[in-house]
Amino acid sequence: MTIPPSFIHDLLNRVNIVDAIDRHVSLKKAGANYVACCPFHNEKTPSFTVSPTKQFYHCFGCGAHGNAINFLMEYSGYSFVEAVQNLAAFSGIPMPDNTQAMQKKGVHRTDGPPEKTARHAIQDIYEVMRIATRFYREQLKQSNSAISYLKQRKLTGETAARFAIGYAPEGWQNLAAIFPDYNAEKTRSLLIRAGLMIASDNGKYYDRFRDRIIFPILNQQGQIVAFGGRTVNHGEPKYLNSPETGIFIKGHEIYNLFSARKAIRNAKCVIVVEGYMDVVALSQHGIDYAVATLGTAVTDFHIQKLLRHSDRIIFCFDGDNAGKKAARRALENSLTQLSDGKTIQFLFLPENEDPDSFIHRYGKNAFEQLITQSIPLSEFLLAAYSQELNLRRDEDRAKFIHDVKPLLHSIRAPALSIMLLNRIAQMCDMDMQELEALMEIRRKVLRSPQKNMHRKQPISPYRWLLLILLHQPGYFSRLDQELILCSTDNNEELSALKVLIEVLNNKPEIVSNVPTTSLLNYLQEDSFKTLLKKIESETLEWNDGLNLDAEFSGALKKIADIQRKKRMTELHSKPLNSLTAEEKQELQRLAMH
Repeated sequence: MTIPPSFIHDLLNRVNIVDAIDRHVSLKKAGANYVACCPFHNEKTPSFTVSPTKQFYHCFGCGAHGNAINFLMEYSGYSFVEAVQNLAAFSGIPMPDNTQAMQKKGVHRTDGPPEKTARHAIQDIYEVMRIATRFYREQLKQSNSAISYLKQRKLTGETAARFAIGYAPEGWQNLAAIFPDYNAEKTRSLLIRAGLMIASDNGKYYDRFRDRIIFPILNQQGQIVAFGGRTVNHGEPKYLNSPETGIFIKGHEIYNLFSARKAIRNAKCVIVVEGYMDVVALSQHGIDYAVATLGTAVTDFHIQKLLRHSDRIIFCFDGDNAGKKAARRALENSLTQLSDGKTIQFLFLPENEDPDSFIHRYGKNAFEQLITQSIPLSEFLLAAYSQELNLRRDEDRAKFIHDVKPLLHSIRAPALSIMLLNRIAQMCDMDMQELEALMEIRRKVLRSPQKNMHRKQPISPYRWLLLILLHQPGYFSRLDQELILCSTDNNEELSALKVLIEVLNNKPEIVSNVPTTSLLNYLQEDSFKTLLKKIESETLEWNDGLNLDAEFSGALKKIADIQRKKRMTELHSKPLNSLTAEEKQELQRLAMH
């Protein structure tokens, strides 16, 4: 779904960030701002600050920073679209219609105005899924074979109810019992689009799920979007998922993630297992921070989504060859998403055990003890790619380097990349620079710490201008733009200032009106956002005694002085007899300032 930028800006202007965050984190008034203990890291003293005037939050402990949409993405693990939808619903603001996006997914409705058909079609599918869930749960209560199967799997009735587990009975058209017009073309079309009905090649229609234990799959809003069905009587395939629909993309959803959010935050980690029953069994024994992919290999999208919820992911696999292959795929997909400060680990269970069997046999304490023995991603990577090689042989060392080279190139965590290079160099008895040349990896040279680095550096004039413009964009009308744009210093703050000038030139309404949200919401370019977020956070500590007029004028004067001295240096570098009359006059004029 494509959301117009104008809607996002309007939403952020109309939403009070304090109210949006306070429903998740209890905020307390502190001067002009609100504070709380940061929900994104452990702390005892509140450093999480929310600005009601500029509508952004910032944590002085971990650096988390953003607007109300960013908060929902980080706190609840929503995608951008999901966060916007949630915030709009909370604020009572209708979402813009986007029928084209829905029609691409095959969702059509012809019984209403075009601007309403897509939204109504999606709501119809949600309603059908809700009705089917209730039907399957009632059928479970009436099926002795299904109840016997769950008891055999040592599942309690309380656990089954908590996960809304149901049963799809035998028979071809059981859903006809809850949809009286089951055979009507309109109902058939809706059930097919919901993934509950299949149209055969011979023109007949039948229920997708038959004689299966049903596991409802929830999205990040807690809505039922699909089902997973597990055979009761050894049929094939053992597991059957809903097909992709207008509300369900298989590679995007994660089983139990919605229900496990609080437990994941409390445990400070998330365990990823392979099956529904693994998740359910672990939860029954008090390990509520487990989730599962939907019968697919772990994708980079899954990892990105999980890292929004926790800084630590533990992949739990069976100890057999299939488990190790799945772990390698998870490893490879993790590298592009991993950043320094995030941790990914791998846990392999004993032979012939899966999480379901292990937790029932040995209990919670034994499983949590296994968690402490999880292998860090770096260790697993090195072990997995070297275990069948003899690194005392040159040929095997060469193969090892060849195999890990593409993995090293995909790593986005700079510190981890350097440490892995060091380890590989040691394992292969190679010089670090030689290895880097072989790997064709270029990295920034780490400079030695300067003496007196602990001393606070003075604020540059470019930073002062950024601070003041982010705090009060009205100063832009007094800015000497030519002075800034003509500056040629190799300075990140200057480059960011030029980007901000471009934004304000394109958005004159921001300058003429007092903005109710952060200027960063209007910034399309991502290259300087990290710097600007850090600078913007510094304004939270300003008090009313700061003379912004004096600081603004002083910053411009310093920049003019920098340019004057730079030009004098250029002119002095030339032989005096080579200077033109105009250059001599310019030098004299510059010297008099």
